[in-house]
Amino acid sequence: MTVDYTELAAVIASLAEGETDEVALMATVACEVHHSDDRFDWTGFYRVTEPRLLKVGPYQGGHGCLVIPFGKGVCGAAAQTGEIQIVADVDAFPGHIACATSTRSEIVLPVFGRNGRLIGVLDIDSNQPDAFTDVDGEGLSEILASVFGRL
Repeated sequence: MTVDYTELAAVIASLAEGETDEVALMATVACEVHHSDDRFDWTGFYRVTEPRLLKVGPYQGGHGCLVIPFGKGVCGAAAQTGEIQIVADVDAFPGHIACATSTRSEIVLPVFGRNGRLIGVLDIDSNQPDAFTDVDGEGLSEILASVFGRL
C-alpha cells in the first residue's frame, strides 16, 4: 500500500474540520498518516514545549523518545532549521538519535502555525532504507499547512 496524498488530505480535512485543539489534531493526523502507507513504521509529533525543546506528542507505533533538544538528531535538525529532513540511512546521519533499532530511514517535517510559529515536527520512521522522497515531503507539507497553518 502506498499513500495517495490527495485522498489522504481530503480525509484529514474532513476529520479536522472545525477543530482547533493542536493535540487532538496531531492525534488525528498521526493516526491517518500512519495507516496510509506500509512504509510508515512510526508516525508521530514532537511538540515545542519550551524554548528549543521538543517533547513527544501523539504518535502511532512503538515508544518514541520523550525529549529532543533542537539541533539533536533528525527531529532536532528539522526544528532548528525549519526545513524538511529526508534521511535515506539513519546510521549515516551525524548525531542520529536511535529511539527504535528498527528505524532505517526517516522524514521529519516542521509544523508551523499561523504567522510562522513552530508548533513542532512530524516524524515518520521506516524500517526500510531510503523509503522517502520529495513527493512525500510535498504531500505531507501540504497536509500540515492546511491543518495547522490556521491555528
